[in-house]
Amino acid sequence: MTKAIMIQGAGSNVGKSMLVAGIARACVRRGISIAPFKPQNMSNNAAVTADGGEIGRAQALQALACRLDPIVDMNPVLLKPESDIGAQVIVQGKRFATMKARDYGKQKNLLMPAVLESFHRLTSRYDLVIVEGAGSPAEVNLRAGDIANMGFAEAANVPVILVGDIDRGGVIAQIVGTKAVLPLADRNLIKGFAINKFRGDPQLFDQGLTIIQEMTEWASLGVIPWFADAWKLPAEDVMDVASRKGGALKIVVPRLNRIANFDDLDPLSATPEVSVEIIEAGRPLPGDADLILIPGSKSTIADLAHFRAQGWDIDLAAHIRRGGRVLGICGGYQMLGKHIIDDDGIEGAPSRVEGLGHLDIITVMKPHKRLARSTATYLPTGDTLHGYEIHIGETKGADCDRAWLSLEGRGEGAATTNGQVRGCYLHGLFTADAFRTAFLAELGASLPASNYAKGVEDTLDALAAHLEAHMDIDALLGLAGTVQS
Repeated sequence: MTKAIMIQGAGSNVGKSMLVAGIARACVRRGISIAPFKPQNMSNNAAVTADGGEIGRAQALQALACRLDPIVDMNPVLLKPESDIGAQVIVQGKRFATMKARDYGKQKNLLMPAVLESFHRLTSRYDLVIVEGAGSPAEVNLRAGDIANMGFAEAANVPVILVGDIDRGGVIAQIVGTKAVLPLADRNLIKGFAINKFRGDPQLFDQGLTIIQEMTEWASLGVIPWFADAWKLPAEDVMDVASRKGGALKIVVPRLNRIANFDDLDPLSATPEVSVEIIEAGRPLPGDADLILIPGSKSTIADLAHFRAQGWDIDLAAHIRRGGRVLGICGGYQMLGKHIIDDDGIEGAPSRVEGLGHLDIITVMKPHKRLARSTATYLPTGDTLHGYEIHIGETKGADCDRAWLSLEGRGEGAATTNGQVRGCYLHGLFTADAFRTAFLAELGASLPASNYAKGVEDTLDALAAHLEAHMDIDALLGLAGTVQS
């Protein structure tokens, strides 16, 4: 008999994804067969799944917390923003359409059958499915046709736990106000609440808990203190991409408008000998960088224009003249070339643009998306690394003759004759400990042996213990509802 429970937020970024991962790992430690599920996600930080699709990075982390391989059913609808008003719509792992927000709002209810199909496939395989909402159910103007929050909870008859973020202030209003604006049927789906990100003595909020309980008549599942090690887990939300002060080796990353698959930065941030500095728009690229890393982008041509608008092209050229190293990954790789050709208008209006010109390569945008998990060899050392590809475009040119990776029997990447500027399409390469150590050694860092994957596992276990200590997991499991197929 499968059960399900849904974690919704009283606002965005209240910590839902982290809580679901921690609860999932706590359940695994109790011997419960559990899987994560998010009906609709919005993120350009996608993961490639075992079954050849793409889902939000948070659901891939949650799958890891469940000790499962991620599959597309864990996140059947993924929205990948391409502009301020439109996004690519991924359904069950594959591109479905590109839509403006208003058009998607009119058609999203048509995706509910696919959402429920994926949900029921999971419930047929696991004892418990833990569901994560998106944004907040208090956005009642979006309730019609909703598939992400109460619309899904109602359709699947899944009980809801509402989470508030006390770190932002006003958490009583967050929780009580959510109840006030919800229609009666939606209110009745909420069975309990929790307060997240508390700093200080939780007992100081005892009266606040009492007020919320009296005004909502919902069960309190606890006040959860701030989890200081959250940064050690792969982040999905671009708002969580932050500089991380570490050792003397300095890696500088310009924050692109449509930065994508920035999980490449996580293993670097977790390396104590490395400082990762995120450069916001309006700031110059620092002159003391050991490496400038240009990350992936969901809209390469638009982000190239943004790069130039900040004057970063001038800073990059000066960095290279000083002998500084550069690495471009995916969209960043494409930007480093001589030209980007998009005659078919894959990224917008048909166009041909001049690249930054530091690699002798040309990229032609193609409608087919390369989406694969890949195993590669770092040619200078022979180290094996596992990563993934998720891009459109084919890149060729003289510098591709100096490929520095071997991927499935073919050369991958490009480099200048002196190796100062390099690029590739492979994401996730820094999760490989031996490669990361060898690459950073080329920049002058001497690193002790490390195990990034173990660090993530240890942090998930610590998060589970943190929730066991401060959240009533037994009560939460008791509130889970039986799923009707």
